[in-house]
Amino acid sequence: MADTAVRTDKPYKLWIGGDAVEGSNGTYEVVNPATEEVVGLAPEASAADAEAAAAAAAAAFPAWSQTTPQQRSELLARAADLLEKEAPALVPLAQAETGAVNMMAFGNVYGSLVRMRRYVRGALEPREQMMVPVPNMGGPGPAAPGLLNAMGVRQPVGVVACITSYNVPMTNVMGKVAPALAMGNTVVIKPAPQDPLEIIRLTELFHEAGFPPGVVNLVVGSKPESSSALVASKHVDMVSFTGSTTIGLMINEVCARDMKRVLFELGGKGACVVFDTADLDAAAGGIASTWTFHAGQICTAPTRVIAHRSIYDQLMEKLTAIAKPLKVGDPTQQDTIVGPVVSGVQRGRVETLIKAGTDEGGTILTGGGRPSHLERGYFIEPTLVAGVNNDMKIAREEIFGPVVVAIPFDTEEEGIAIANDSDYGLYDYVYSGDTVQGMRVAQQLRCGNVGINTVNRNPETPFGGFKKSGLGRDGGSFAMHAYTEWQSLVWPG
Repeated sequence: MADTAVRTDKPYKLWIGGDAVEGSNGTYEVVNPATEEVVGLAPEASAADAEAAAAAAAAAFPAWSQTTPQQRSELLARAADLLEKEAPALVPLAQAETGAVNMMAFGNVYGSLVRMRRYVRGALEPREQMMVPVPNMGGPGPAAPGLLNAMGVRQPVGVVACITSYNVPMTNVMGKVAPALAMGNTVVIKPAPQDPLEIIRLTELFHEAGFPPGVVNLVVGSKPESSSALVASKHVDMVSFTGSTTIGLMINEVCARDMKRVLFELGGKGACVVFDTADLDAAAGGIASTWTFHAGQICTAPTRVIAHRSIYDQLMEKLTAIAKPLKVGDPTQQDTIVGPVVSGVQRGRVETLIKAGTDEGGTILTGGGRPSHLERGYFIEPTLVAGVNNDMKIAREEIFGPVVVAIPFDTEEEGIAIANDSDYGLYDYVYSGDTVQGMRVAQQLRCGNVGINTVNRNPETPFGGFKKSGLGRDGGSFAMHAYTEWQSLVWPG
């Protein structure tokens, strides 16, 4: 593979209380997943750094929460303008850190801009909801003639720890930070350790835009120390986390001790139920997004194909035909479709699950290994494992790689039962030529989101999961609601 490494010697720093500071624990290397070469050095925060960032956010909260929606909107707009100018320079850095192919790297950066612009507008949405007046019948106080008026007001939660995943770092961060700021919260950002450099630059843009000191803070680290301290800090009122269910459960235990608010978008094992009336080309194309969209490192991917037995073999043939010619390799090349997974550790995990699938009786129809023509990089071939049943490890655990497993079913009820037999419930799919059937089945799937004959999302819908796929909802106006508490105001009429 050609040398396409991006190397930056910029001294990256934490942001605490409006100041760029060194990490107390030195630095660590950020590695390009496609070349295994160092992209740059990230600061390594200590527990004390994390506590200082949370304290700075707490100190800034009273004044920031009292700014007007218009003021917050204007500052977000100024940051968005800076991001738009900086975006062309951020794309290659984001690509080097994540290993994303061109389209995905572009989408990560510009997707964050779209989200920021959305909450420039969102900051101006009404926060009050008037209630119907009721007669004053008394209570703790005496009854009196007339009515009691009331309204609900959305008030900011306080200090929000925004802890994000490695797959689409900028878009993910912006989906938390922008609505939180729009509603008057202060934030401490903690990006994934694998690709923090673009987030450090993004944080710099917030400060260049004129956000007051302490409103936007940043800690970075490759070890659990800084994250653990941030979650446990007495200054943190809410944790918004995107990542694995395992880590989410650990965070939830800590937050429960102090009744901290949480917003969790966790793992997924997307079921794609394909009926015999479906457009199989459309279904195969949607399922193939597991391979073609960031090498399957997407929690919403349709990774578990549940196909009616009458069209099962035909669908397997179509999927195999799609997978085999997909180019795996240098993500900077225009014709590359499948890039690497984020690290050697993650590649090893994916390979372990593929092996478990074959050991338990699954059959690899295509892929299953490392591309023979690539000597460097954490690449895995697009893989399709057939002959799977829902008890197998490969059908139950989130893989987060370019792997699809396939399970046959005979009746609608059986297909629904297989889809629902999962610890996860983030995003499922239904493909059917019968619209009534599609809607009927979708509403019986125990998951937060269902695509009917599509794998595309509407960004204004409430996004989140059932079961171990998370708690709470973001997306559109729901994201702003997630970072607020209802306060009731009552007064005599």
